[in-house]
Amino acid sequence: MLTIKIHDAHDLRIEEECDSLPPGSGEAKVKVSKGGICGSDLHYYHQGGFGKVRLREPMTLGHEASGVVAEVGSGVEHLRVGDKVAINPSMPCGECIYCEEGLFNQCENMRFYGSAMRFPHQQGLFRQEITLAARQLVTLPDDIDLAHAACAEPLAVCLHAVNQAGALEGKRVLISGCGPIGCLTAMLAAQAGAKEVIVTDMHESPLAIARRMGATSTINISESADELHPLAMGKGTVDVVFECSGSPQALSSALDVVRPRGIIVTVGLGGAVNLELNQVVAKEISLRGTFRFDKEFEQAVELIGSKRVDITPLITSVLPAADAEHAFNLASRRDRSMKVQIDFESA
Repeated sequence: MLTIKIHDAHDLRIEEECDSLPPGSGEAKVKVSKGGICGSDLHYYHQGGFGKVRLREPMTLGHEASGVVAEVGSGVEHLRVGDKVAINPSMPCGECIYCEEGLFNQCENMRFYGSAMRFPHQQGLFRQEITLAARQLVTLPDDIDLAHAACAEPLAVCLHAVNQAGALEGKRVLISGCGPIGCLTAMLAAQAGAKEVIVTDMHESPLAIARRMGATSTINISESADELHPLAMGKGTVDVVFECSGSPQALSSALDVVRPRGIIVTVGLGGAVNLELNQVVAKEISLRGTFRFDKEFEQAVELIGSKRVDITPLITSVLPAADAEHAFNLASRRDRSMKVQIDFESA
């Protein structure tokens, strides 16, 4: 089978490996159909890692994937050959103190497909087939597009982020940064009954997609940064800010526009920032982080499977695995693409 493996920054290779082993007890084999390129995949591609996480051995990329069940091992009751499935890339240990508290996304011994956080690295899902624990698979209706199914993981991330903010009905919401996570968050905020969903970005192309996915208004801050000023009138006019860009400047702007006792949810991964704590204190702002997901993965699959969300505007390109490098370069162009996926069935 073919795999897409990163060896170092800008050293992406399409390699052949032995086919996956037959499934054992509690396992299933999946023929991978679609895999979405995530921001972390791009960090490995361009920088060989992010923060303190660095590649120390070649690693198969990918943690957003869907496929079709090819074989089922003994003891597996919820799967049948031919089922369409979304693959949950999160594998908490179930035994550490955080797992015992039900905080599975904070697991001390987390294994996550396509991650170099542990060594040996956890090889990823960008491959033509994989044998894995059946509990990682969530089934979908037969009529669901597997490209949509591969978006379950980023949708789960956004569901977890929106849950951190509490009730959004009737609220004014600002989302800074409208990559795939920002666009999905805008969609969920609109569905949660937000009165107004304002999205900011530096490029017009993603803002157009955000409008299709639920944004009531958009601001191109590279051209019209002054449009943010009215949001900061008085002590701020925004109830909830989802900071999805990871930009220190965006976080500073969030402090300006959020109203007293408002909430800022930091979704984007950023480095060290200078935070104006006087504003946090004086306006009694709640600053909340959000990390990955847990039960939200099944919720994301249900939303996609029931077609209560429309993922269509998010997916801008689906390329064959043989064109993986082109796919990664295209995914790096935020002015030209949103979610770029790789098609492993056409490899």
